[in-house]
Amino acid sequence: MALEFAVGEVAIEQNLKQFLLVLSVSLTVATLPQVFSWFRHIPYTLLLVIAGLGLALVDVRLVNLSPELILAIFLPPLLFEAAWNLKWSKLKQDFIPICLYAVIGVLISIAGVALGLNFLAGIPLTTALLVGASLSATDPVSVTALFRELGVDKRLTTLMEGESLFNDGMAVVAFSFLVALPLGKAQLGIQPVIVQLFTVVGVGLAVGGLIGFGISYLTQRFDLPLVEQSLTLVSAYGTYIIAEDLGGSGVIAVVTIGLILGNFGSRIGMNPRTRIIVSEFWEFLAFFVNSIVFLLIGDQVRFVDLAENLTIIAVAIAGMVLARAIAVYGLGFLSNRLANSNIPLPVQTILWWGGLRGSVSIALSLSVPSILSEREDLINTVFGVVLFTLLVQGLTTKPLLEKLQLLGEQPLRQQYLEFIARQTALKRVLEYLGKVEERPGLEPEFYRYQETLIKGELQRLEEQIDKLHNEYPNLRDFTAEQLRMELLSVEADTYAEFVRSGRLNQELAPLLEDVLEEGH
Repeated sequence: MALEFAVGEVAIEQNLKQFLLVLSVSLTVATLPQVFSWFRHIPYTLLLVIAGLGLALVDVRLVNLSPELILAIFLPPLLFEAAWNLKWSKLKQDFIPICLYAVIGVLISIAGVALGLNFLAGIPLTTALLVGASLSATDPVSVTALFRELGVDKRLTTLMEGESLFNDGMAVVAFSFLVALPLGKAQLGIQPVIVQLFTVVGVGLAVGGLIGFGISYLTQRFDLPLVEQSLTLVSAYGTYIIAEDLGGSGVIAVVTIGLILGNFGSRIGMNPRTRIIVSEFWEFLAFFVNSIVFLLIGDQVRFVDLAENLTIIAVAIAGMVLARAIAVYGLGFLSNRLANSNIPLPVQTILWWGGLRGSVSIALSLSVPSILSEREDLINTVFGVVLFTLLVQGLTTKPLLEKLQLLGEQPLRQQYLEFIARQTALKRVLEYLGKVEERPGLEPEFYRYQETLIKGELQRLEEQIDKLHNEYPNLRDFTAEQLRMELLSVEADTYAEFVRSGRLNQELAPLLEDVLEEGH
């Protein structure tokens, strides 16, 4: 007994050392862009993959990457954070194209990869279908991190994140059915597949909805930021586990509860200060988990195995890219015609090329039962394709955005908002300085000196803001839009305050939304 306890202690200590090593390396790499300006041209997630590849090249393995580790520990917080920040008002505007990409797009992706591997590489159809299913989900971890780094247009971000969040459930259902085929456990036929799909999706939606609305109304009863922050963390993991145990999709459950708490619960149950605390907590957690996941993806690569499967990987990449093009352009055309989605070709091009694969694809491939003889080839193929999407597509997405002129005025707007924030802050400082002018012990000369410094800085900022207005007239429209959003936020916060105090039973719909839209 004592020997077993000692062995357990050694194992815990070893795992802790490995975790600290992974954390130290990942955080060091993630901070490189802040130290060396050249690295700012590469999203930090891709820097982590490159660093992991460097470690793999010298055969330094930080930790064994298991599907359970990715799916149960890393995936819930990443999905929750992305859903928390996804605005329902924006999502519902493109709900039809997102659903088309997330459902039909997955089927097209599976078919494209599987047919290519079967006909061109001679891979058995059952194995080819599993590779296609593993690669059918555009990974929200990769996409969210990349596009936030690039600061692309909000609609493009919504389309990418919405598809990524919703198509995981479809991909997991398809993979679960296809992995049972070579084992002889699958029920062939349209009806069993449809029943399984509705069961998995339905249970996920039900669990996420019940827990999400329950926590939303619970947080109305108290105002404890740390407790509410902890509740969101527990709900992300708890929802995933409960949905999986009930035979549903944990991915869909987490996305559902994230959307509910981010768009509804945080409005009626949290005051503005608490919402900021919770949002910052999830921003940190997403950065923390992303740093570990992307480093480990690169670190798990075995170059010898990839070289042996290079032909198969090349065929899989070609099939994936072609199938993605058919899905994005074909379904985009269909959505534009039927739903007037008005998704322009440049946006569709980014949706096609920016459909990265990542941790979900790797987790699915690793979960293939070891009884299948083609398991290792399948895993190596998926790893090779994931690396291609992260390194080749990921590193060329920013130049493509610039080529298609889709970055727009995002950097300019960010600079403008920084000027406005500094101006507002300094005006408040000047106002506060006026209140303490008569404070005992304060020399008039010191007060006048501080006042002169602040006014001089304010004048400089005003000149910079006027210069931007004159050089870029479109900023005035952006300023008007910012004010409109601020007015809507003030109105929503007021309704939430009335609900929390018990003076209203439910939060009212924004009255100013239509009025301001007409004025705009």
